[in-house]
Amino acid sequence: MMVDFAPRVLLVDDEPILNEVLTAILEENGFVCRSAGDGFEALRLLRQTPPDILISDLRMPNMSGFELLAIVRRRFPQIAVIVLSGEFIVNVEASGLLMNAFFRKGYYTPEQLIATMHELYSQSPIRPPLPKSSQAPLWINRRSNEYLLATCTECLRSFPIDKNDSAGEGLQTAECPSCGTTITYAVDSSVLKMLEAYRSAAESS
Repeated sequence: MMVDFAPRVLLVDDEPILNEVLTAILEENGFVCRSAGDGFEALRLLRQTPPDILISDLRMPNMSGFELLAIVRRRFPQIAVIVLSGEFIVNVEASGLLMNAFFRKGYYTPEQLIATMHELYSQSPIRPPLPKSSQAPLWINRRSNEYLLATCTECLRSFPIDKNDSAGEGLQTAECPSCGTTITYAVDSSVLKMLEAYRSAAESS
């Protein structure tokens, strides 16, 4: 494989050792790799040079893979996405995540991953892009338990949403105060329960 035409890969995981090991394996197989520790760093690298393939974990600090993939779906729909996570996803197609392939950590071999990557790369640019979406999953602001923080899928700026405004079930909307874009989001009930547990613990201490 010619170096000038080697597929570009961006690895996103908050485990440095995993990034180092996977980078070494992929580079031995002809890929050019960069790595990021969370979604924010990944977006910075994406703006510099978009990769051919994005490999991302889902549970990460600062900006999770869930939110990162929502932004990638809107801003970089041409990038092939592989989710590499400890999460157990039964139905990938029904998960609502932007992904072309899913591997559960500890349940795949490097050969399987590399074969999938070569297949995805061989389909570019004729691979049909996955549909765009304005849905932006939320992540918890670690400095406060009173609100959730969403990232606008258009301008990529973050803004708070009071947890009382996001207590309903199903899809909801919020307007980005920076650019006025209306985003559609959904909050997992477990996130709200976690916030309430943190608040109760803080009040009792």
